[in-house]
Amino acid sequence: MTWWKFFQAVRRGEHKIGGMTWFTAAAALVYTISPIDLIPELIFPLVGLVDDLGLWGVTLMLLNREKNAWEAHAATTARVVDA
Repeated sequence: MTWWKFFQAVRRGEHKIGGMTWFTAAAALVYTISPIDLIPELIFPLVGLVDDLGLWGVTLMLLNREKNAWEAHAATTARVVDA
């Protein structure tokens, strides 16, 4: 299934994303736009992006885990289609 269908299921309330995943996504967003950085991009341009990319990598890993759980649940539940 696609990411779009997954995000639509989350928006409709069909799948609840775990608190740690929400926290990590919010932290990644705040850390990326924050002027305070562990490794500043202005001083170390390429190396400075590594900490940002690492946090986004963890966020994507957690979202992928949530999507896999949603797909497994969707595969086991019966669907009723009105004709």
